[in-house]
Amino acid sequence: MKRKTFIKKTVGALLLAIPTSAMFGCSSSDESPNGPNPNPNPSGNCLQNGTNVSIGANHGHTLTVSIADVNAGVEKTYNIQGASDHPHNVTLTASDFNSLKINQSLSKTSTSDDGHTHSVSISCA
Repeated sequence: MKRKTFIKKTVGALLLAIPTSAMFGCSSSDESPNGPNPNPNPSGNCLQNGTNVSIGANHGHTLTVSIADVNAGVEKTYNIQGASDHPHNVTLTASDFNSLKINQSLSKTSTSDDGHTHSVSISCA
């Protein structure tokens, strides 16, 4: 067999052995045997470790969502003023707490004050 033919056949065999998803960056599926996976890449466990919060365009605001709040699962409005000179509120609904219980992240928007809002991301620690 000539060298050129050998290389073509070897490369062809390698291409057939590589899954299409690996060549094109696609995943095979985000479904579990029981239907769609609500959080395919859980980053933590809210019921065991609590939450992490990130506030966009932050200038002193803070938010803590406790394990007890997640467990209670009832709608709650948080004042996120923190060290800033003005207040904002963020409301988490019972549905939001249910999402946290199954380790799904949330994105909320604060109330407006002083002409602006803040995006608030809540994930499981």
